[in-house]
Amino acid sequence: MSAPEIRFGLIGGGLMGKEFASACARWFHLAGDVPPVRLVAVCDHTPRNVDWFRRVPGVERFYGDYRALLADPSVDAAYVALPNLLHEEVCAAVLDAGKHLLGEKPFGIDLPANAGILAAARRNPGAFVRCSGEFPFYPGAQQLLRWHAEGRFGRILEARFAIRHSSDLDPAKPIGWKRQVRTNGAYGCMGDLGLHVQQVPFRLGFRPLSVAAVLSDVVRERPDGKGGTAACDTWDNATLLCRSRDAAGDEFPVTYEMKRMSPGAKNVVEYAVYGTEMAAVFSTDDPDAVRYTVGSGGEMDWARKVLGQRTAFPTITGPIFGFGFPDALLQMLASFACELRGQPVPFACATPEETRRSHLLMTAALRSEAEGRTVPVDGWDG
Repeated sequence: MSAPEIRFGLIGGGLMGKEFASACARWFHLAGDVPPVRLVAVCDHTPRNVDWFRRVPGVERFYGDYRALLADPSVDAAYVALPNLLHEEVCAAVLDAGKHLLGEKPFGIDLPANAGILAAARRNPGAFVRCSGEFPFYPGAQQLLRWHAEGRFGRILEARFAIRHSSDLDPAKPIGWKRQVRTNGAYGCMGDLGLHVQQVPFRLGFRPLSVAAVLSDVVRERPDGKGGTAACDTWDNATLLCRSRDAAGDEFPVTYEMKRMSPGAKNVVEYAVYGTEMAAVFSTDDPDAVRYTVGSGGEMDWARKVLGQRTAFPTITGPIFGFGFPDALLQMLASFACELRGQPVPFACATPEETRRSHLLMTAALRSEAEGRTVPVDGWDG
């Protein structure tokens, strides 16, 4: 007997809201015992966005106020894809309305806002709460995680996790909410990019003990779209060097890169782990494979393991075909649905606790930049 359908309401009809709707609309692409998901309601205050969702199969109701959507008894869960400034208010309201929650990064504009969302989750223990993150669901990333679980790397020497894109290289690009502290928060590029590079090392048990951060504010003004200019007061690039410790008690450096101004990069995510017995690198520049080398000295060759559609949740797509971001989002949503219904999952979406730890690291990075020194990452175990 299949699990009951999960009826979603979408709050925020921008880029990620549309990607979410697309994933729901092709739910039949998944094979196996995955609970059914349907998008039934959409909330957005922009008529152009609302009109786009009228073409999505299954969407029955449209709202201009998220409170009306949350009062809809046909909605079981909400996906919140709004600017960071609104995360605490809306995510807490979702939970207090008795709905399940899938929220966008960073799960609060700052650490106090994140604490507010987590407090709402504790007030509503019947609600299932997760944060989005697509890139760990790429087959190459999953292979790297399996190798670590099997102990293939030996003692960890170093690890690097990066997301690099070039969307802000053009100084004439009009300003948006991600380029202003008021709406995006003091984290800047770390806010919307951070969990993309943090979820995998957190899941591997790599705990940052201290951080030395170099944050760059390159473009100080952008066109405001009204014929003038506006202050662009967020960090464009961030590089964090962390002294980290794993479950075995070994300490090693972990580097996190979050860059909006990276020449030559469309949207490149890279996960790399280097150990005494094995090293492996996954990059979305080579999405169907993972590179690795095995050995402990002498001549060593890098090999390329081709994976194709070797996914956490089976699909109708043959394994010989390629994998892309829409596939990763569908995998993430399948994980959310299965875990919500109590089914085992090979890889879970980011937990509220992982978002708290993300905020601890980013808050420490801001302090490191401000003080020009390495600072501890405190409060890890709550």
